[in-house]
Amino acid sequence: MRPLTTREQRTVRIGAAVLGIYLVALGGWKIARFCERKRVEYTRLVQEAQALKQQIHTYQSKADAVKKLMESFKLDPARLSRTTMVAEASAAIQRAAATSGIAVGPIRESPARQGNKELATVQLEATGPPPAVTSLLGRLETLGFPLIIESVQMTAEPMRPGAVKMSLTIVILDFDQWKKEEAPHA
Repeated sequence: MRPLTTREQRTVRIGAAVLGIYLVALGGWKIARFCERKRVEYTRLVQEAQALKQQIHTYQSKADAVKKLMESFKLDPARLSRTTMVAEASAAIQRAAATSGIAVGPIRESPARQGNKELATVQLEATGPPPAVTSLLGRLETLGFPLIIESVQMTAEPMRPGAVKMSLTIVILDFDQWKKEEAPHA
């Protein structure tokens, strides 16, 4: 092999430099494209995580609101048994009346009216001082049962001065029937 002249050596060097620059530029271009793809994937992943965090925050606030309502009304739907709820609610009403200092008279439980979302209706008569009667009405919402006061009638007790006779009708709701019904497909 013959030795290369200076001009040929310079041409080989320039060619090698151009080839090196081309390879570096091509490799840099591929690396830049790879990094850009990873950056776009990372950005999309961050956006999905933020959307999921927002969705979880929405459900967390709803769960906190339900927990607060359950604590304030002392109501736990998981422990309510459909078969014994009427008897338990009636007993809780009687206990609340007794602790308020009210004498409870006859109690009548009747089954639910047709087409309504309720388990039963409880009618009771009670006698006691006006502050105790109003206290009982306020305590009914914290007994731990889904109760609605349908009617209240108060009259003065002629036999006992300073006492009030109260006739109370309470509706016990059925949670199973209050679940959201599926929307009709039109």
